[in-house]
Amino acid sequence: MRKKDFRTPDYLQHILNAIERIRAYTAPLSHESFEATPMAVDAVVRNIAIIGEAARNIARGDPDFAAAHPEIPWEAMYGMRNHVTHGYFAVDIEIVWSTVQTYLPDLERKLSRLSQK
Repeated sequence: MRKKDFRTPDYLQHILNAIERIRAYTAPLSHESFEATPMAVDAVVRNIAIIGEAARNIARGDPDFAAAHPEIPWEAMYGMRNHVTHGYFAVDIEIVWSTVQTYLPDLERKLSRLSQK
């Protein structure tokens, strides 16, 4: 499927799928074991990038939808994507872990409600 063939519901689902994968990758891990497992860190960072890219596509492709839902941090999601994508080995694992534990559950709840509308 080409990028222009995707619609907002598709991108919302991409975000929800990425959150689900992150949850699966991190559920059995403590903070310490997450830091000590490069494969888990890499998998989470990759899915954070997917979340950010999908958020950007929604904000740019459907700005009315994004504006109607200011409770979703569209720009911050893309900003995090830029940070983890271009930070390479300078990615702060503390921030990644905090994002996973603190922000993604709330984001998932909000986006699940939106995707059901």
